Amino acid sequence: MVRVMGVDAAGRNWVAVASDLRTYASPTLVGLLAAADADGAVEVVGIDIPIGLPDGLEPREADVLVRKAVGPRWPSVFMTPPRTVLAAPDYQAASNEARRVMRKGISRQAWALAARILEVDEVVRASGRQIVEVHPEMSFTVLAGRFIPAAKATWAGLEDRRRLLAEANFVLPANLGPAGLVAGPDDVLDAAVACWSAARVAAGEAARYPDPPELLDGIASCIHA
Repeated sequence: MVRVMGVDAAGRNWVAVASDLRTYASPTLVGLLAAADADGAVEVVGIDIPIGLPDGLEPREADVLVRKAVGPRWPSVFMTPPRTVLAAPDYQAASNEARRVMRKGISRQAWALAARILEVDEVVRASGRQIVEVHPEMSFTVLAGRFIPAAKATWAGLEDRRRLLAEANFVLPANLGPAGLVAGPDDVLDAAVACWSAARVAAGEAARYPDPPELLDGIASCIHA
């Protein structure tokens, strides 16, 4: 059976859930992949980070399509900034560059992910394995066959997502090891549903937004679910 994995950012760490329900945590994506491979080669990685960066004013098609597709969860889908914005030395410089190239500023939430986005971009370009972009809210929407009404930070939202994963045979153990010490419940659930989407990619069953992907900076860019 193909071994796949879902990955989410969790504070200063990356957290991952593999298809055999083993969990991993590491400050670097390279370290996370190495730890997972030590238990068996991971062939497909689904990660909740933009892959393929826009070059300026026009937003990524993936962000636009998924923002529409997740209904009430649309605020969780931010518009991916261009590389020049992400590479800025601080938030103020990034905001100024965003206004120059995008004609609008950048949120602090988006800026907080800048280093993560650039880290993933570097790994994707250097890696020989299949690393695909996912968005947990899109994955949960496809898994449920409906909109997800409650935010994942709420009890109702957490329980809804746990139930959906359980119905898909993703029942996580109570003891997640090191991952459970650094990741919040929502981070673990996001990594788990990213793994579910990665399995669909491996089986050739995943939906792509857009389909065919948009070519951005030499990368075929789309969100898989």
